[in-house]
Amino acid sequence: MAEQDPQSWIGQTELCDDNVDAGHIKKIAITLDAGVPEHGDVLPLLWHWGLFVNPVAYDGIGVDGHPVTGGFLPPAHNRNRMWAGGRLNFVQPLLVGTPATRKSTILAINEKEGRTGKLTFVTVRHEITQEHVLCISEEQDIVYREPAPPKLEGSVPAPRAQWSETINPSPVMLFRYSAVTFNGHRIHYDQDYVTHEEGYPGLVVHGPLIATQMCRAFVHAHPDKVVSSMSYRGLRPLIAPTPFEVAGTLVGEDAQDDITAQDDLGRAQLWAEQNGTLAHQAELKFKL
Repeated sequence: MAEQDPQSWIGQTELCDDNVDAGHIKKIAITLDAGVPEHGDVLPLLWHWGLFVNPVAYDGIGVDGHPVTGGFLPPAHNRNRMWAGGRLNFVQPLLVGTPATRKSTILAINEKEGRTGKLTFVTVRHEITQEHVLCISEEQDIVYREPAPPKLEGSVPAPRAQWSETINPSPVMLFRYSAVTFNGHRIHYDQDYVTHEEGYPGLVVHGPLIATQMCRAFVHAHPDKVVSSMSYRGLRPLIAPTPFEVAGTLVGEDAQDDITAQDDLGRAQLWAEQNGTLAHQAELKFKL
């Protein structure tokens, strides 16, 4: 039987409901060493990545721990699948304890040639609603890459930070984050697999966990700011348990310098760094 053209997945949709249960939110909070939101509270930014799970039975799991693709997502054809980055618009806060729905749509599939071989980028749009009101509009870029030695060394120096926090990605933290996001990818918790099968020197820190910590550090430094959007991308993996920094700076000398004539939004550059070089980058916009 001929293989189905991956382009035929474009336009495919999937629905997933979630109760935004306070008990599960508590587990996310404990995983992140954060305060625990109560029923009716605003869900902290990016915690929705621990929600909206369509679980797959064991016979639908591949050797890497990911669900075998070919259902909602196109097949990976023995490539390694990871998040590459994404873009989010925060339209309205999600509330703990109020049921929500996520509608996912395959927007684009593009094949590219990278330094380590062929790459397939799949862009997925997520629209999250509560009580039929749009709360988050998101695009995720998922990359399927041919098995190859991972790029581990940074080359871009980190800029001077206005705020910074140190993250200690212990194996327990990574295991817990895998658990609360129902992410079975073995590179995050299986030392033997990640070193012998995928060629990393140790457990890999989740890209979404890094983005969440970057965003959280901004909120700690600017608790009065209302975040409206965020875009992020990974440059290289971070390996546990080596500590890394999540940091950032406002664009311009103060928030007033960031006003644009079109949207009156301030901007901040966020990043994760290790040993002085960048590993992840993000741009965040906030209301003034």
